[in-house]
Amino acid sequence: MSLIAPADSDYVLRDFDSKGYDIRRLQAEGIIPFDPDVIGYADPKPGSARKGYSAVYHSRANKRFKKFFAPGYETYHKIVKSSVRRNPDSPALASRKYDFQTKTSAPEYEAITYAEMDEKKRALGSGLLFLLQNNPFKRSGEIEAHAKIDSHVAEYPSYNTDKMSFVVTLFAQNRAEWVLTDIMCASYSLTNTALYDTLGPGTSSYILSLTESPVVIASGIHVKLLINLKKQSPKELASFICLVSMDPLAEVFGAEESKKLVQEAKSVGIMLYDMDQVCEVGRIFPHDELPPKPETVYTISFTSGTTGSKPKGVVLTQANCAAGVAFLLAQVPRLDEFRDFCFLPLAHIFQRHCTANSLMVGAHIGFPQLGGSPLTLVEDLKIFKPTYMSNVPRVFTKFEAAIKNATINSDSALAKRLFTRFINTKMERQATADNEVGSLWLYDHVLAPKLKKALGFDNMKWTVTGSAPISPSTVKFLKAALNIGFSQGYGLTETFAGISFSIPYEKKPGTCGAVGITTEICLRDLPSLGYSVDADFPAGELLIRGAQNFSHYYKNDEETAKAIKDGWFHSGDVARIDPATGRYYIIDRVKNFFKLAQGEYVTPEKVENNYLSSNSILTQAFAHGESLQDYLVGVLGVDEAKTRDFLIKNCRVPASALIAPEAVLEQINKIDNKTILLEEINKNVQGLFGYEKLHNIYLEYEPLRLERDVITPTVKIKRPIAAKFFEKQIKEMYKQGRITGTKTKL
Repeated sequence: MSLIAPADSDYVLRDFDSKGYDIRRLQAEGIIPFDPDVIGYADPKPGSARKGYSAVYHSRANKRFKKFFAPGYETYHKIVKSSVRRNPDSPALASRKYDFQTKTSAPEYEAITYAEMDEKKRALGSGLLFLLQNNPFKRSGEIEAHAKIDSHVAEYPSYNTDKMSFVVTLFAQNRAEWVLTDIMCASYSLTNTALYDTLGPGTSSYILSLTESPVVIASGIHVKLLINLKKQSPKELASFICLVSMDPLAEVFGAEESKKLVQEAKSVGIMLYDMDQVCEVGRIFPHDELPPKPETVYTISFTSGTTGSKPKGVVLTQANCAAGVAFLLAQVPRLDEFRDFCFLPLAHIFQRHCTANSLMVGAHIGFPQLGGSPLTLVEDLKIFKPTYMSNVPRVFTKFEAAIKNATINSDSALAKRLFTRFINTKMERQATADNEVGSLWLYDHVLAPKLKKALGFDNMKWTVTGSAPISPSTVKFLKAALNIGFSQGYGLTETFAGISFSIPYEKKPGTCGAVGITTEICLRDLPSLGYSVDADFPAGELLIRGAQNFSHYYKNDEETAKAIKDGWFHSGDVARIDPATGRYYIIDRVKNFFKLAQGEYVTPEKVENNYLSSNSILTQAFAHGESLQDYLVGVLGVDEAKTRDFLIKNCRVPASALIAPEAVLEQINKIDNKTILLEEINKNVQGLFGYEKLHNIYLEYEPLRLERDVITPTVKIKRPIAAKFFEKQIKEMYKQGRITGTKTKL
């Protein structure tokens, strides 16, 4: 009998465990992933189109969306338990041991096994419950979250989206203890949420207050900050009574200082421990796991808003997580070895989605060194050597620039000629058909491995990017140059991250693939923006329905009502569907438009993406318009080396005047030089009306930086804040007026 579940089942597969199958055997026998010729397409449901809305599209693999992968995999807890059972002695979570005295990381990765991870998870959960139940600062008669601590063991079977546990808060960069805490919460029916550095103390305090979280489990470096938050807002954070350091307190602060910190925490009503202490308590007072149901709330994931307003808490269930894993299992390419590098922030749902899938397949998961950053990423990759990884466009564009400098833009004429020929040939072959790898024996076995080794990509077979748009030219180049599969995904916090990703070797990169097996989509007309579902290539707001959709925004009925109508989540993204394949492109944002003085509407993301994909000299773009002005201006990020070359070749600036990076910026911002540049990049831009083009620009190397608070951690522009930050430059550009000869098309 086939393992594929019936078409009307909520499951993708029948019970495969009882038949002696595991993930590797399912892959070896070709049961998963599904064939790209099936999973790479979506079909419209006959008769589902209605006035103002497109047809409803579903994956070609199933006519109705699925909810779970197989019986026994309905919650994250069950997913992890099954993997522990199948892979007890396999490496699970790998880290580089950190020395707090020398502030250095060990040269190698060390991993705990799945069995060790499971034991520590149970010790942590048991210890946390005991210490919270016996916390001297607990005021169960006054504070609801504290009363929930007392009732948790009795009440957990009745939890659902309207009734959840007290909230456990995580606050750390990616590390093994983050995932350990996350799966502990799942196994003990504890809802969690996460803070992250770029939120700032004000927003962190807001989230702690809103969720009434009694306990925070954090990196050692965040301990003092959290104690200070309670000091500053004792009333608002009255529920916060327990703080657990993921790092040994004595190692981080020294024996004497850590004792003082414990007393300081007590003075503001917080019991401070480190994770080792909590686990020891748990081993002395063990507590059985408290398994969740599918409807139990897994996490409240706070979105990093782009308007500068308070973030919204997205309520996601255990079932949402299980559905997300089912989607990935049906589609992630088969790999001989599962080695995942966990780089994107775990505080955001994209990386948690990927990590849940990695735990399901029994992967060996590596984490960045403590205190790591994009600058130390390659160092970690060279040591860990993953076989797959998720990352964001800005990291991949930096890889692209580095590889181009070593190959097609090399100072060596021979290397330049050789790599240009091979990479171009490979790109041409890959562009002939879907799933075409474009094999070139000499390049694939001799030259590409050298490039891959320089990035720590020695074993890399596949990568996926998401969170923000990526230029198709970047995907084409990296796919060919590194000889790897490269997918672009789409999803939101509200859909438990990804609902689709393109096939790894897509003939024409740029799509987000076809909708996956756990959701379905349709489009809504946007006549005011010129998007119609009746066009040859239907376009409109993307609506999403399915098993991965969130239930509501935490304590925010008004925003929930705006976002969910008739079971459909209104994404706010504008998509275009290719009717021949059912694959879709994200082309715009519904709310990101402004009206110019002549009455024309402009959507800045469309403008920005067009400029970035058409001009390799540009690294970032922020387009700005105002209702009292009839043209756009832009703040652009430029590549230093390419800008220096441009000034020498096109503006006749002597190389001797361009030695320092600051000198390059000073020269390119001179009105004559930036006019030449603007006319050049405007010439390269295709598909924009005159009023959609930039008519004055200001240039920096990286104007859109996290520390300026002008972008979210997922690299989306916070437009109101960016406009305020660059107010001086914007005013100066409008004062200068148009610097191009292009006339606005009315």
